[in-house]
Amino acid sequence: MTLREALTSATRQLDASPNLRADAARDAAFLLRHVLAISHAAQLADPNRSLTPGQQAAYDALVLRRLANEPIQYITGEQEFYGLTLRVTPAVLIPRPETEQLVEAVLAEFARPPAEFVCHPAAQRRDLLLSSSQHLPLRILDVGTGSGAIAIALAFHLPHAHVTAVDLSAAALEVAAANAARHHLTSRIQFIESDLLAALALTELPFAAIVSNPPYVPTADRASLHPQVRDHEPAAALFAGPDGLDIYRRLIPQARAALLPDGLLALEIGHGQQEAIASLLSDWNQLRFLDDLQHIPRIALARKP
Repeated sequence: MTLREALTSATRQLDASPNLRADAARDAAFLLRHVLAISHAAQLADPNRSLTPGQQAAYDALVLRRLANEPIQYITGEQEFYGLTLRVTPAVLIPRPETEQLVEAVLAEFARPPAEFVCHPAAQRRDLLLSSSQHLPLRILDVGTGSGAIAIALAFHLPHAHVTAVDLSAAALEVAAANAARHHLTSRIQFIESDLLAALALTELPFAAIVSNPPYVPTADRASLHPQVRDHEPAAALFAGPDGLDIYRRLIPQARAALLPDGLLALEIGHGQQEAIASLLSDWNQLRFLDDLQHIPRIALARKP
């Protein structure tokens, strides 16, 4: 069978599934490139290339997994996040573009010069920058790290940051640690098995920023989720009680106690949760919300009073 024939057959099979129809052609092509370890350009350049029996069998097996609504990322074992390739397994939530916005928001907060910087004479600014970057490392906590996506992206783009990443799942932490090693960040990210901040020692406090993409899907919404999410991604990383706010109610007070004065709390939130999150953060400073690409409030930022 040629590449063209294999691709046509797989696309037809995926298109027959209502849950997969929208991305049938894209998924079929992606899985074929994965099996053959070729680029998109190579696939287009030689559509009449014949697959070996082994390649055909491997491709058929992956298409069957996709037909069972298994996410592409679990099939291939990888997902790109903020320009970094990460390993993903069914032990971790698949990193999403909305969470890239959370990382971007945190990076923007710490790209700003400190207030005292703009008040110093020009001759003193270089020494102040050197002091803040070299002698006062930025300490960040990532709560519910999963694959390590947030922790790794922040450490990668903030060279003087030291990140502590916690998760209740030992299996998730194993994946996250492997991802940190892959990007040579092991020395600047510490992974701790913990229920929110419960296992952190006093020596690890306080932090300049606490960042989290916690579970926030209401349990009542389970049936409405796409099967590839509902049936394959870890429930503990998705659902958070009847209204989806259980983790926020526990995390926000713990974060307040663990932050430096004026420390940043950055949270990803779910659809329709802005009002409730605003209430939970009503006594914090500089509360603001950022919309995602669908104009839905997705990121909450606040400063400790």
